[in-house]
Amino acid sequence: MKNDKNKNREVCDSYIRDFQGFEAQLNGQSSTPFHKERVKAISTFAELGFPTTRQEKWKYTNIASLIKEKFELASKKQINARDLGPYLFRGLEENRLVFVNGFFSTELSTFSVPAGVVIKDLNAAHDSHSELIEKHLAKHLKIAEQPFAALNTAFAQNGAFIYVPRNVVVEKPLHILYISDPDGKPFHNHPRNLIILEQSSQMSLIESHHGAKDDVYFNNFVTEVVVERNASLDHIKIQDESKGAYHFSATQAKVARDARFKSTGVDLGGSISRNDINIEFTGENAEARLLGFYYATGTQLMDNHTFIDHAVPHCDSNELFKGFLDDKSHGVFNGAVLVRPDAQKTNAFQQNQAILISKDATIDAKPELEIFADDVLCSHGATIGEIQDEHLFYLRSRGIGEEMAKAMLHIAFANDIFERIKIEAVREKLENEIITRFGEKS
Repeated sequence: MKNDKNKNREVCDSYIRDFQGFEAQLNGQSSTPFHKERVKAISTFAELGFPTTRQEKWKYTNIASLIKEKFELASKKQINARDLGPYLFRGLEENRLVFVNGFFSTELSTFSVPAGVVIKDLNAAHDSHSELIEKHLAKHLKIAEQPFAALNTAFAQNGAFIYVPRNVVVEKPLHILYISDPDGKPFHNHPRNLIILEQSSQMSLIESHHGAKDDVYFNNFVTEVVVERNASLDHIKIQDESKGAYHFSATQAKVARDARFKSTGVDLGGSISRNDINIEFTGENAEARLLGFYYATGTQLMDNHTFIDHAVPHCDSNELFKGFLDDKSHGVFNGAVLVRPDAQKTNAFQQNQAILISKDATIDAKPELEIFADDVLCSHGATIGEIQDEHLFYLRSRGIGEEMAKAMLHIAFANDIFERIKIEAVREKLENEIITRFGEKS
């Protein structure tokens, strides 16, 4: 145990040294108000260190393999526009914001949005929209007990900055595309997204993450979302990193009165992936819907942690996570809901359903409800099972082969999530991808 602690300390020190080099090349940005947040964040990370399974929130998620890897800070790399093809969605090819190894690519990005909408790299937004940056960046996500979020805040520079002004509806979805290519040099990378929707505005975002082959790298994302009164944001996040990658992300959303926030997460790649999704209701009659789908094979570990804070009355939250676990993979779901004393008329529903394709696959599920109000409707549940023999027999009896029958049952299970994706091109591509992957396993 002592050796593990020493190794943890040694690795943390390497990130602190990288921060010193990162800080030296910031130039003018080191004098911005946000840089004070960076300095505080690296101190917080130094104090916390990387989490271990002895900590309650990490008891099922062992990141020892991440700590053993040696990473250097990500560097810029050029790729060709034709390389984007496999990652784009039909009809949305010309509405994209592209980052390569975490750095914004002006050459690969192209989009058209209504007047007043701002879409740019966070680095550039420090100069052009300093008031919004100072008001919101690192103001919503608490890092005191979140070492990965603290590490991101310390290194935060690039990422997507999106601002939709009052009463503006962005009709066409925007695709934020993150591509990782370490070129044989494993890197650590910490993009930061800031998304602000003012009153009565609407937008749909697709955020996708991709890496080739079995490349090893460490992506550590933070997204802060502000959905103001009567605004609506539909956010779809697709994680299809390299099978050798480490993907950690934290999302903090503040949802105001009469506002709607929908988050759909799809996890397919990565050696270890962890999503922390936190929702805080700040006004009555708001709604949040969290959907998740995961498909793990080999020795992949996929972890979803959610926390919904019902701080005010008359708000609705609904969570549905579904997943497949094959081979020796491991899934984790921890869903926490807090209903505060004044949050009467709360509706909060949560469900996690997992199918174990292999007898060697495992899942740890921990739903949590803390209710301090008496006029509420709340429920949670977790089910773990296998494909039912009678369902398989029904299809086989109608002349359908065994592997095709299994694939059909798997797709039917997944469609409970996919049918809730309203962007047709995204839904179709995901369905085809899942069919292909089930075919590869048969």
